[in-house]
Amino acid sequence: MITVIILVGVFFIVYHYRTQVEQVYQAAGRVAAPVRSALLPFPGSYRQILNNYFPYYQKLSSENRHRFEQKLLYFILSKKWIPRQFDTVTDEMKVMISACAVQLTFGLPRIYLQHFIGIVIYPDNYYSSITKRFHKGEVNPAYHLIVLSWKSFVDGYLVHPTDAINVGLHELAHALRLENLIRNDEYQFFDEELLNKFDAYAYRICHEADPELLFFRPYACTNEHEFFSVAVENFFERPQEFKTALPPLYEVLTKLLNQDPLLLTAENN
Repeated sequence: MITVIILVGVFFIVYHYRTQVEQVYQAAGRVAAPVRSALLPFPGSYRQILNNYFPYYQKLSSENRHRFEQKLLYFILSKKWIPRQFDTVTDEMKVMISACAVQLTFGLPRIYLQHFIGIVIYPDNYYSSITKRFHKGEVNPAYHLIVLSWKSFVDGYLVHPTDAINVGLHELAHALRLENLIRNDEYQFFDEELLNKFDAYAYRICHEADPELLFFRPYACTNEHEFFSVAVENFFERPQEFKTALPPLYEVLTKLLNQDPLLLTAENN
């Protein structure tokens, strides 16, 4: 009996030590992401995923594709990828979600959403014990997490790519705006005057315009954070319609994100 107890104790000590070592190793790998992403070759399998499924990348010049790839690899290596209700996060999941983050931040070369260490992925919409309802995605700054439903993410990019409902862009836009407020190396990267101007436009659109004539879906007017995320969805999924309907707001967003999807489209035409 004593021998069994000793063996069980040794097992738990070894298991605990091994887990700690793995966690330290993973954390060190994330810290080294800038160096690793600069030195490691970009995997051909990652490039194939982008060529097959990511139109934003496909429209870039060869020089900008290289920049996109380096930023994507940095993002992948700097995050902890956490599966929920399934076993393993695939390379396709990592590449596509990271590509979404890079799409959003491509004009902000030093921004990698550093506060958000963990990317949690569910296979489908998931039930929240906090809100008591099902979610497609959320951002939790207290736990440094971005949470996504993979099915909803894929729907946004591959099934309905122009309906301006994209859970990846929506949640990562939330993370981006929160990152701007968090005191770290990426603090206050948005021009404050521009952001205030954006919020002033949002207020006028939601409080002074005829609700029947709103360009964005009504959910945008929940608060300024939701407005920003819905604007980002429209910015990338139907930029010409956005610019035509709300030209001043579109212009401010091009300056905040330091890019214009319409110019991107024109690059290779």
